Amino acid sequence: MTIIGFVRHGVTAWNKEGRAQGHTDVPLDEEGIEMANRVADRLANENWDVIYTSHLKRASKTAEIIAEKMPGVELVEDPRLQEIGGGMVEGTTEAERIKKWGKDWRELDMGFERQEDIITRGLASINKIRNKHEGKRVLVVSHGSFIKRMLNELIVDTVYEKSLDNTSLTIIELADDKNICQLFNCTAHLSHSL
Repeated sequence: MTIIGFVRHGVTAWNKEGRAQGHTDVPLDEEGIEMANRVADRLANENWDVIYTSHLKRASKTAEIIAEKMPGVELVEDPRLQEIGGGMVEGTTEAERIKKWGKDWRELDMGFERQEDIITRGLASINKIRNKHEGKRVLVVSHGSFIKRMLNELIVDTVYEKSLDNTSLTIIELADDKNICQLFNCTAHLSHSL
C-alpha cells in the first residue's frame, strides 16, 4: 500500500481577503511562510520518502520549506497538482462577484475548469505517484479545492465538504481493495499562536 499525505499550502494575502485564487500565482505572505515552517517541523519528525508539489508559488514555496527540513528527500513539481481554474472569478471576493454579476453568479458560465478535466489530471498524477512509489510514503503539497476533489474521488464511502485549512495534513492509505482516510485536515502544528 502507498500512503499519500496531502498538505494544503500556507496562507496568502488573497486567502485572508477571501479572493478566489485558482490558477493565479499568488505567493505566501509572511504568516504563510511561518505556517509552512510549522508544518515542516512536524513532518521532519515523520518518515516521508518523496515530496510532490503543484508548481504554483504558494504550494511550491510550502513544499520547498518542508524539503529543507528533510535532507535527501526528493522534491518533484507536477503542474497537474495545481488548484482548480477559477475562470473569471479569480482575483475577486464574493461581494465583488455579486456586485458585478448578481447574486446568482454561480449559475453563469464563468469559465471554471471543467470537473472532468480536474479529476482526469488529478487522478493521472496520483496514479503515477502510486505506481512509481508503491509501498512508500509520499507528501503531496497542493491546494484546498483540488485536494478535496481528490479525496472525494479516492475515498468512495465519505463525502468531504469541509474546506481544508492552510497547511493542514490529510493522510490517505491507497490499498488494493479500499482506500482509507487516516487523518483529515489536521493542523495540530498550528495549535500555539502564530
